[in-house]
Amino acid sequence: MSNKPFTLLGKVIPEGKRTVIDLKIAKLHTRTTVNVPVIIEHSTKPGPVVLLLAGIHGDETNGVGIVREIIDLKLNKPKKGTIICIPVFNIFGYLIQTREFPDGRDLNRMFPGTLNGSLASQFAYQFSEKIAPFVDYVIDFHTGGGERDNIAQIRCNKDDEKGLELAKIFNPPMIVFSNNIVKSLRETLHKMGKTVLLFEGGKSNELNPTIINEGVNGTRNVLIHLGLLEGEVNVRATPIFVKKAKWIRASDSGMFKVRVTNGAFVKKREVLGVIQDPFGEFKKKVYAPFNGHIFCINKTPIVNKGDALFHISLEEQN
Repeated sequence: MSNKPFTLLGKVIPEGKRTVIDLKIAKLHTRTTVNVPVIIEHSTKPGPVVLLLAGIHGDETNGVGIVREIIDLKLNKPKKGTIICIPVFNIFGYLIQTREFPDGRDLNRMFPGTLNGSLASQFAYQFSEKIAPFVDYVIDFHTGGGERDNIAQIRCNKDDEKGLELAKIFNPPMIVFSNNIVKSLRETLHKMGKTVLLFEGGKSNELNPTIINEGVNGTRNVLIHLGLLEGEVNVRATPIFVKKAKWIRASDSGMFKVRVTNGAFVKKREVLGVIQDPFGEFKKKVYAPFNGHIFCINKTPIVNKGDALFHISLEEQN
């Protein structure tokens, strides 16, 4: 909470100035150094340190777009405290638009990392040791993997009171209760006593204006609530709380047509989509097995038997 200059990655961060430093990941066999830019705005007045992070999966470009827009709108310039932005965390995956690190590992299953482990583990270790201890709050921006399209939502643990309070302030369409995943960034930060919001919105390899706006507006709300920005929190409606959910899976392989919109409330036996073969020999409807809200749709045109198609809430409360 101090406004005094602090040291991050070996560099003194002065008050009232924008500082960009590089988190060094690795050196390629060409002797080229691979760096992750870390953008720091440190106010002259004391306050909390907030980290805005995106691109832990390299193909999740909506999150990158959100943090980029926040910087463009100068929402990362606090009246007090400090805002750290890392728009592209997994720079390797981002360059070639893949989810994983070059060693084939999911970076978000490697925390807190190890000093001499795999490339992904070493990078996770650097973050856990050199950046995470200096922050108080983290918003981690994600999208659905592949063609799985998430409605804008915040995921948090139902027992995390501070996280739940901030999730309500963020004011997304939905708040999904979910447990921390073992060795994820969220779990590691939680164990360190940090307050973490995990934003999910859209699907991979896209820049969706609606999702980006949801992310930007929600982040602005949180920063205003924490006192880093001036203004009023803009709350439109009470989010839908998803306490439990179930995936509806494909009963057959074939071409897949979606018949409902993301975020819609559906009733039992309502038609959600249709699976059909390319030869006109069969057509099977996908029905809702119960009432609930849809918060993720697999928008791939071709599905295999057993593929997850719709994520539907089992129980909600307002």
